[in-house]
Amino acid sequence: MTDSHDLPDEPEDSGLPPGLEEVLRGLTGGRELDPQMLEMMRGMGLDQVDPQMLQMVAGQVQAMFAGADESGAVDATVATDIARKTVAAQGDPSVGAATANDARQAVDVANLWLDAVTDLDHSGLVGRAWSRSEWVEATVPVWCELVDPIAVGVGDAMGNALTKQLGSLGEAGLPEGLVPPGTNPAAMMGEMAPMLRRMQGSMFSVQLGQAVGALAGEILTGGEVSLPLVPAPDVVLMPDAIALFAQGLEIDEPQTRLHLAVRESARTRLFHAVPWLAPQLLSAVQDYARDTTIDTDAIEEGLRSIDPTDAEAMQQALAGRLFAPQQSANQKAALSRLETLLALIEGWVDVVTAAAVGPHLPQANALGEAVRRRRASGGPAEKTFAALVGLELRPRRLRDAANLFAALESSGGSAARDGAWAHPDMAPAAGDLDDPLGYVERQQAAAAGRDDFDAELDAFLSGDGGDDEPSGA
Repeated sequence: MTDSHDLPDEPEDSGLPPGLEEVLRGLTGGRELDPQMLEMMRGMGLDQVDPQMLQMVAGQVQAMFAGADESGAVDATVATDIARKTVAAQGDPSVGAATANDARQAVDVANLWLDAVTDLDHSGLVGRAWSRSEWVEATVPVWCELVDPIAVGVGDAMGNALTKQLGSLGEAGLPEGLVPPGTNPAAMMGEMAPMLRRMQGSMFSVQLGQAVGALAGEILTGGEVSLPLVPAPDVVLMPDAIALFAQGLEIDEPQTRLHLAVRESARTRLFHAVPWLAPQLLSAVQDYARDTTIDTDAIEEGLRSIDPTDAEAMQQALAGRLFAPQQSANQKAALSRLETLLALIEGWVDVVTAAAVGPHLPQANALGEAVRRRRASGGPAEKTFAALVGLELRPRRLRDAANLFAALESSGGSAARDGAWAHPDMAPAAGDLDDPLGYVERQQAAAAGRDDFDAELDAFLSGDGGDDEPSGA
């Protein structure tokens, strides 16, 4: 009886508004709040927050942290929700039947033209016209998988730096009232570590959602960023973006749609027909992110230079130099693999697309050059990844790769050009982009050796290749 009367007075005893206590308990898994944490909150003036403002903020915080992982990992649900809201704010009309039919027909024509220039399989590929929100729903899981290692790493680094900094300062070095007298700041940070990891993971989820939402408003096709975001059989065109792109080039929309349909169909064929390519590409991105070294010295320096109670100063510090990654040897190797694969993919797509559309589209050259400039100068994917992990998905050596595949085609036709994808050990490496003719010569020599071996094997199996054969019965 006495206990039940005491419950409503709990907020007054703690000195914090009930709504704030509820949010904090949610962030700590429902456990009772540590008295030292409560004292810190009062010292920061949170007991004086306007109730209406607190209710609004509490609702936003609870929504953001709902289901967040204490490891600091990215929450796909939060990222998807933020991305959908971002595209809705930009305007995201649904795709009508006529637009969907245009996309299907464009991809059907594209595959007919590609059949004449490459033997890579395209069985079952279907043209789709997607809205921005459809692209978001389909691709967020892949984006989450790619950025998750860096999200966890940044969260751990931030927590460790705060703990170390508070421990070195001690109680006397902190602003008055920040922690209760006699409190060990580092121990208090240990109590708050799970909450901090959840906060960091949620912030990354929000950031990812905003980036993917912005990206959805700019891409022309489902896989324009050269990552296998949309698996076969879907060949995805983004009709609103294509219309704006055509308008900016002053080229009619149907011709632009066909050109982009050929590029996207070629790219989808490549990922579909070369099973090792997508895993190696995604692995390179993940290896880079996983081995990112957070600049903890810069974080600690930033924490020394700001007041921990000043939220605005903290935000400005975290948004600046504190999280600039420093490339390790493993990262440099992963980045080299990634840049080479991106260049090879786009270089091959360039050469195959030019061969496919040349006889059919009057402005094929202008469209090809416009797409190359768009990719080489840093497209939307660069902005997305630069913000998230400091990684630019730019095919810097696109023209070098295109020259290499053109040289292969000139020496041995489409079979030699496409044969470079037969096995990862046969694919061009970074050094081959510096010497495409040398790569072509090595491939020719290897092919000649295989031909000689096959001829000798055939002769042996047919009984015509041995000098020791009896001359008669």
